[in-house]
Formats: sequence, C-alpha cells, structure tokens
Amino acid sequence: MPSPYELDRDALAGLLADQPPYRAAQVWRGLHQGLRRPAEMTDVPPALRARLETALPPALREVTRSVADSGDTVKWLWALHDGARVETVLMHYRDRSTVCVSSQAGCAMGCTFCATGQGGFTRHLAAGEIVEQVVAAAREARSTDRRLSNVVFMGMGEPLANYDRLWAAVTRLHDELGLSARHLTVSTVGVVPGIRRLAGEALPVNLAVSLHAANDELRDRLVPLNRRYPLGALLAACRHYLAAKGRRLSFEWALIDGVNDRDADVDELAQLARPLGAHVNLIPLNPTPGYPVLGSPPARVRAFRDLLTASGVNATVRRNRGTDIDAACGQLASRVAGDGARPVALGSPAGRRAGRVSAPAGD
Repeated sequence: MPSPYELDRDALAGLLADQPPYRAAQVWRGLHQGLRRPAEMTDVPPALRARLETALPPALREVTRSVADSGDTVKWLWALHDGARVETVLMHYRDRSTVCVSSQAGCAMGCTFCATGQGGFTRHLAAGEIVEQVVAAAREARSTDRRLSNVVFMGMGEPLANYDRLWAAVTRLHDELGLSARHLTVSTVGVVPGIRRLAGEALPVNLAVSLHAANDELRDRLVPLNRRYPLGALLAACRHYLAAKGRRLSFEWALIDGVNDRDADVDELAQLARPLGAHVNLIPLNPTPGYPVLGSPPARVRAFRDLLTASGVNATVRRNRGTDIDAACGQLASRVAGDGARPVALGSPAGRRAGRVSAPAGD
C-alpha cells in the first residue's frame, strides 16, 4: 500500500474525480501544509474523510517509540506494508528541530562500524515513505509547540543509492512542506556519480560526506565503497559540487579508538579538508552491540578536535543523542527484533552508518 505522500497532485485529483474540483487542492493542503491525516480534515465532509482514510492509509505503522534527553530526542521504529522496518529520529535543540530520516530499509554499503548494515539490505524506500517520516516528525514537533526546521538524510541506508526516490522526496519537502533547501542535508558514504548528479539539481541542498579515513588504505577497510570510488575521485566530485552550488561541504568522521584518531589521521584529514573549506563533524561512536572496536575516549576526541582546529580546519564534536534508547541507526531495530547484532571485524561487510545519531553542527 503506497503512502498518501506517494501521490502527486494529478493522482490525487484522479482519486477524487467524482468530487468538486477544489476538493483535491483542499486535501493536498491538508496533507502537506496541515500535516493532517484524512480523519482530521474537518473541512472535508465526513463521508469523504472516511473514504480517504481507507484509500490513503499511512505507510508507516509505529512499532515502538522511544524518548530520551527529557523529551528532546524521539526515535521511532516503523513497520512498512511488506514487513520491512526503518527508523526515524527527531532531535530538538535550543534553536532548531531536526529529523534524521531513512532512505532505505537496511543498507548494502558494507561499512565496518555500522549497526544498520549488520541487519543487511532489504529494499529502497519509496519517495512517499521518506516524506511520511518527515511529516510524522513535524507532527510530533508541533504537538510540543515546536516547528520542524531541518531534515538530514542520515538514517538507515545510502541516500544516493536510492537517488530518484530521494530527490522526489527532497522536492516534495521543499515545494509542499516549505522546508528551505539550505535546511536539507544529504549524506553519502561516497557515491561519486550521485554527488555529480546532485550538483546538477536546481535545489542547493547541503552535502555531507561520511569520510572516516583520509587515505585509501584505511578507507578501503572502513568504507568498502572506496575501492570503487577512491579518495581522488570522491574529492574531485566534492570540488565539482562546491563549484556548482557554493554550499559548505561537511566531512563526517566517526572516531574509532586507535584506528582513525591518531595524530597522523589529523594531518591527513587537514590536508583534505583545508583546500575544500570543509567543515568536519567529529562523531564519538555510540556503543554498537557486536562491534569489537570502541569509540575514542572523550579526552582523545577533544584532542583530535583541537589539533584539527590548530591546523586551520573548522571542526565540531557532535553530542550523541539518545544513547539510552538505541538511537544509533539500526540499534533499535536489532533490539526489538531480539536478534542482537552479529560480531564484526574491520573490513567485514557490516553496513554504512556509524553507530550514532546527531545532526550536523549548524544545520
């Protein structure tokens, strides 16, 4: 069953072909601007509301919801029509509310430190399933008198591996939900053709690259896609994106104790980041069941940041959110399924996202 947000205006008009012409526009506004379910559209006749409830059921069924940080972090585990499960995280900050959404059920990228990938890849999400996650978060934010302002595509899956549906969702969020392109961030582990394609789009969204290593030997181990798109090709695509969009580039760097947090890693990262003017988001790993390598200790995280800053790189440390509610991508799904994560070693296929959840600094 498709999401109500999978329909375009023409499809919705076709569904309501027996109604006055203004009804389709009314329902469209209710779904997007009003964030309302059909049963909540009190400006629509009751019989039509009931009909729409049957014809346009939600694509996301809430399996569980977890709340942490005094209500400032909310994580959902959703079941889709075919039994696939995805996660969404809403994070409230002093000056913004950000939702981290999934673009795939599972992930096939094979990064070695990721809770999502330990469950394997199931399928791409439809555009409507992506949009509906944002709507759910916006409704939740509204219930506490907040407004959802930012969307980051950093949840389950590799967004640029599901490009067409991702971009359809981005366009819908911008055009119909009124979210600024400058408040939409697409993260990628380094799908070079997708980055170059993104550079040709009309909307200047933010680009965040999950880098995690600044030499090909180490990145081949941590991020297996690097063997297909090595750093030279990835950095060239980043330069192309910067030239086309003029937006700040972010590098995501999950700090792994004794693996990529050494002084030599600082030097290599600085050499890549400085010429691009890239901002570096340092991510202390959340605990990930079955992953034998630990995140860098707090003192080393601070030292790594300070060394980067001294090297002329703008760097911030993300504050992990929701550790106590399995908020890192893939953790909640694994716990609810009751099939703890499998042990993995560096270089093994275990997914894409670092064991964390947080929003880019200054998003």
